[in-house]
Amino acid sequence: MSIERGILLLASIMIIVSTLLAMFVSINWLWFSLFVGFNMFQSVFTGFCPPKWLFKKIGMKSEAELSQFSPTH
Repeated sequence: MSIERGILLLASIMIIVSTLLAMFVSINWLWFSLFVGFNMFQSVFTGFCPPKWLFKKIGMKSEAELSQFSPTH
């Protein structure tokens, strides 16, 4: 899995979980969904994304890095 797909997976899971928590536990969990959305928004302009840094630290590769090592026959 690439870093880009990992970020999408992580963000979607976080939004789904916080929405379910807002529905069944407390409406205040929507603040977490707002935080996730804001983080995605600001990363478009700044390029700073904390999960990207974490995924690089654990050894995941970006789409560009993975395409360099794909075998071409």
